[in-house]
Amino acid sequence: QPEEKDTKEKKTEFSLVRVKDTWKCQPGKKINKDRVDSVSAAKCESVTEKGTTWTVISPIVFTYKVTETQGLLDPGNDTLLLGHINDPQQLEDIKKSNKPIRRFVVIDQEVFQIYGSKLTEYLTAKNVSYKILALPTTEENKSMEMALKILDEVNNFSLDRRTEPIIAIGGGVCLDIVGLAASLYRRRTPYIRVPTTLLSYIDASVGAKTGVNFANCKNKLGAYIPPAATFLDLSFIQTIPRRHIANGLAEMLKMALMKHRALFELLEKHGSVLLDTKFQVDNSLYGCSSFMAASQATHIAIMTMLEELAPNLWEDDLNRLVDFGHLISPALEMKVLPSLLHGEAVNIDMSYMVYVSQECGLLTEEEKQRIISCMLSLELPVWHEEFTMDLIQNSLQDRLKHSGGLVRMPLPVGLGQAIFNNTSYEILHRAYEKWCEEV
Repeated sequence: QPEEKDTKEKKTEFSLVRVKDTWKCQPGKKINKDRVDSVSAAKCESVTEKGTTWTVISPIVFTYKVTETQGLLDPGNDTLLLGHINDPQQLEDIKKSNKPIRRFVVIDQEVFQIYGSKLTEYLTAKNVSYKILALPTTEENKSMEMALKILDEVNNFSLDRRTEPIIAIGGGVCLDIVGLAASLYRRRTPYIRVPTTLLSYIDASVGAKTGVNFANCKNKLGAYIPPAATFLDLSFIQTIPRRHIANGLAEMLKMALMKHRALFELLEKHGSVLLDTKFQVDNSLYGCSSFMAASQATHIAIMTMLEELAPNLWEDDLNRLVDFGHLISPALEMKVLPSLLHGEAVNIDMSYMVYVSQECGLLTEEEKQRIISCMLSLELPVWHEEFTMDLIQNSLQDRLKHSGGLVRMPLPVGLGQAIFNNTSYEILHRAYEKWCEEV
C-alpha cells in the first residue's frame, strides 16, 4: 500500500522589505508601508514538502539611451563624457568637482587614423585623464583573444566601474567586442557605444547584444547587456567607403520589408541618392529632399528596430522579425570571410527568401521584381555561388535546434509586412532553382 504523505505541501509568499538598512522577508502581499523604509520589486516564495524549495522572483530592468547629437567630438559638446548620466544631482557634482574625468576608449584602428587627432584634442581640451586603445576590429579578429586583450588594458588602467564607462568607437564588430569585454569586467562595467558605420548606427547601437565569434560560428559567445548609452552622430558616416553605406542600407531594407512599406518606398526612390550623399545633410547638390530622406530613413530604421528589440531584449520570444536575412547568412559570412560584409551576406539571404516567399504565394511576381531591383539599386549583391542548397539545409537544421523545433522563418508578405513560416523542403528547392536561374 502506498505510504500516505506525512507532510502536506506548504507554500508561503514573501515580500522583501527594507527596515533600518537590512532586508527582511515579510509573509503575505499586504505591507504596512508606514513601518518599512522601502519594498522591493523582488519577491520570494518557499514551498515545503519533505524539503524546502525557495524561488526568487527578481525583475531586472535595463535603462539605456540612444541619443542623436551633432559634433560629438566638438569640445563644446559634453555628450561623450556626460550624456549617459540620468541623475541631475550627479551631473551637477561632476561639473563642480575639479577631479579630472577618467575614460578608457577602445577605437577601431581605421577610425583612429581618421579621427584620432580630433579625439585626442577633445579629451585634452576637456581635461580628461585617458587611455586610447586602437585595435583592428575586423570580423576575422572578432575573438575572445581580442576581448581579453581589451580587459588586460582596462585592468591596467584600474578603471572604476561605477563612474568610468568604457567608450567604444567604431563599427558593429568593435561595439560587440567591447560590449562583451565590459560585461565580463567586474561582472558588468557600463559602456558607451559610438557607431561610426551606417550598419552599426541603425543596428548594433540599438540593441543589447554583445559577442565574439567562437568555434567558427558567428557570435557564439556573448551576453545580453545593453550599453549605458549610444551616441549617434551621422557625420562619422561621411568618411566610410561607399560599399559600407550599401552594407548598412541592407539592414534598413530588412526592416522596411518586414514592417514598414513607406521605408521601402523611400529606399526605392532615394536609395541611390543616399549612397551618393553618404547620408550627409549639407550636400547642396541634392538639397532638401536628400536631407529629409537621410533623417527619415535612419529614424524609421531605428524606431522599427527598437519596437522589435525593446520588448524582447533577451530574445525569449523566438518569433523574431529582425531575424529576416539572418537564417543562412551567418554561415555564408563565416564561410567566405573576409570577402562579404555583414549586410551583403544578409542581403543575399533576403534575396533568396524573397523567392521562397513568392513560391509560397506571399509575394506577387511584380513585388518580387521590385524588391530585387531595389536591392540592385542599393548596390547590394543578390546571389552568391557559396550559397548552396547544402548551406541552406545545414543552417535551417541548426535553426531547428535553437528555436524550439520550428524554423520560424520570417518571410515578407507584400511590401512591409511579414509572417513566420515553416516551409517544406520542396518549396525551398523550387525557389532555389528559380533564384539561381533568374538572378
